[in-house]
Amino acid sequence: MPSTGFSLSIISGLLLLFSVACKGGTPVTATQAVLDSADQVLLGMSHYVTESGVLRARVRADTAYFFSNSQRAELRNVHVTFYDLTGRSTSTLTSKEGTHHWRTGDMEAHGNVVLIRDNDGATMRTEAMTYNQVKNEVASDVAFTFDSPTQHLRGIGFTADPEFRNVRTKNLTGTGGQLVLPR
Repeated sequence: MPSTGFSLSIISGLLLLFSVACKGGTPVTATQAVLDSADQVLLGMSHYVTESGVLRARVRADTAYFFSNSQRAELRNVHVTFYDLTGRSTSTLTSKEGTHHWRTGDMEAHGNVVLIRDNDGATMRTEAMTYNQVKNEVASDVAFTFDSPTQHLRGIGFTADPEFRNVRTKNLTGTGGQLVLPR
């Protein structure tokens, strides 16, 4: 039977060998650690968001990481279709990443966010946007551009309905047709 000192030196040696061997690998980042702690991981996720039985949005993502404690899902390669009260598609949002708070229905989009209005192809581009389901409203507090058949607008921060019919913004510049400013 080996002595206690001999056993401890073998264990110490193995731990040292293991730590040296692991140093050559890719370090685990905070993002990887968070995503590794997901309760569920879905590939090819599709989710319907309803309000009082009416379809308000369809959320799709290549990958979704679900966290039960915080009741949220972290999404990758996001595609959201918004609908009006009659069930007609109004606009489509795409982004590299997003967060869906499934208890409230609220969403956040990050990274190359593009929202396209269905009826005329008007396009909003920004790096971050939020969607509030109760208010049926999209918003951002960072720089954006908005291009429609008759307008080219730039600004920092906005609040709007998903169809961009009623838009409130700060630091607006641009060219185009008739623009009605809020009172």
